[in-house]
Amino acid sequence: MSEGEPKVLDRAHLAQYSGCDAALEAELFALLEGQIEACTQRMAQAAPGDAQAWRDAAHTLKGAARGVGAMQLGEACAAAEARPHDAGALEAVRTAAKAVRDAMRHARGA
Repeated sequence: MSEGEPKVLDRAHLAQYSGCDAALEAELFALLEGQIEACTQRMAQAAPGDAQAWRDAAHTLKGAARGVGAMQLGEACAAAEARPHDAGALEAVRTAAKAVRDAMRHARGA
């Protein structure tokens, strides 16, 4: 990660909300996992003429990601929100999602 680049998983940001409670963090990670699945699927399945469905899914995932400190995913979603039906934007979201999933697994000690 280069300087100024958003973190994959900002643990300090997460700790502000979780109080470093491992059980709460696990619950938040599970909720984010669900949002990743649901929102990326909605983006992929959005009808070509339905830019709003794409934007809504990207926006929802952006908020969920930023809420737990998954800042790179949040940034990828912000970019995707502005580029409905862009295959590259969806791929960037999926790539960032994979990185945050790996980071969450590492944070859980798995």
